[in-house]
Amino acid sequence: AALPEVSERMSHGSPGFFIQGKRQFVVLRDNHHGDGRLGLWLAAPLGVQESLKAENPDWFFVPPYVGHRGWIGVRLDRSLDLRVAAEYVTDGYATVAPAKLVAAMKAP
Repeated sequence: AALPEVSERMSHGSPGFFIQGKRQFVVLRDNHHGDGRLGLWLAAPLGVQESLKAENPDWFFVPPYVGHRGWIGVRLDRSLDLRVAAEYVTDGYATVAPAKLVAAMKAP
């Protein structure tokens, strides 16, 4: 809610977050199709998915359906600092949002 023009609504049975009501940039998934994970699926800049997954495969994974578009899964059921998770949400927002909203996000 702290990011400009973000709204929340259910998307495919899970809470999703959208920019200007249109472009989704994060979804919360809990045990999606029995995968045993509590996590966020986030939009990510090109190349980030591979580097994060290689850096720490216990925290990061390639989510189904959106992974082929570069999205990254972030496990919340591991010892990941929630402030770090919030940074990934902000990065996902900046990946999808129009430049005007990204600039507004960075303004004091």
